[in-house]
Amino acid sequence: MADSVSIDLLARLQPLASLGNDGLRELLPRCRMHTFTRGSEPFRAVDWNGQVVYLVRGQLLASMPDGASRVLVGGHEYAAAPLARGGKSPLKGKAITDIVLLALDEDTLDIVLTWSQLAVPATGLPGSAEVTDWRMMSGMFALDNITVGVFASLPPANIQSLLGKFNRVQVKRGQDIIRQGDSGDFYYLIESGRCKVSRLVAGSSIQLAELKEGDAFGEEALVADTVRNATVTMKTDGVLLCLSKDDFNELLRAPLLQKVPGAEAERRIAAGATWIDVRFPAEYRSDGFPGALNIPLDDIRQASTALDPAREYIVYCQTGRRSSAAAFLLSQRGFHAVLLDGGMRAHADAMESVE
Repeated sequence: MADSVSIDLLARLQPLASLGNDGLRELLPRCRMHTFTRGSEPFRAVDWNGQVVYLVRGQLLASMPDGASRVLVGGHEYAAAPLARGGKSPLKGKAITDIVLLALDEDTLDIVLTWSQLAVPATGLPGSAEVTDWRMMSGMFALDNITVGVFASLPPANIQSLLGKFNRVQVKRGQDIIRQGDSGDFYYLIESGRCKVSRLVAGSSIQLAELKEGDAFGEEALVADTVRNATVTMKTDGVLLCLSKDDFNELLRAPLLQKVPGAEAERRIAAGATWIDVRFPAEYRSDGFPGALNIPLDDIRQASTALDPAREYIVYCQTGRRSSAAAFLLSQRGFHAVLLDGGMRAHADAMESVE
């Protein structure tokens, strides 16, 4: 049986060691161990395309691309570097003893390393003597967020600019950060502390959610270009990281919010994508698309935990306003979610013109 993957094991490998324990802990489920018996040739037996491969136990006689032969020993410093990357491996390799190889998807590792290097504490924040260790922002930098869906393709230039645009603000317990009905001006990340989200309904304040370190809020009003639909109040003292509306639109909204026209949406649905109708249930029952999931915008944060990250979702509402906010929220959480451009109204007009 193959050895189990551990943080201690990953910390001995390069360049994984640079990620620190928190980053390595998130990588653990993505690693796979493969055992080969003495005399076997692992690079003929398995297609390692797209994988980073390390020798972690045993001895391997490897014929290198430069023609040299080398005996590699798992756990030795010479085996700390990848034996193969992206499918490119030694010309031949024969197990001198039973061996164990560890494999990890190369794209996943590259994305994690990019974010980790750009998010080092030295980045700092404008006008602040303190610095923010972005790698500790578990909500924003969770591995599932940065390696799945649209977030994974955020341009590196955007990442660096984005991290430098946030401003740090000290906040107090009981302080209202945004108020229901106000215009949207900032996007917020919680560096420390907790806050509650509430909405005034029929004169009574109803708590909708509680947010913690690493969580984000304020995006709905910015994406949909409307007023705040809830009030966010600090439950403790804390520190918030604020991004202006203009910077949010340029560096996050534009690359994350993808739109597809009706004909392309129909093609993707036929190929296996799923509609999400973010209107109220009464609206959905009236004229919702067949087979659509009805998840009102108010519920999209909580309901996202039940969605399949491997599936593509096409989000719609009547005009595209509410669905744009929902599509962004899902994309921000690592889902492959796109927006039906112009909403149901534009889709109906396009279908009529075809007829």
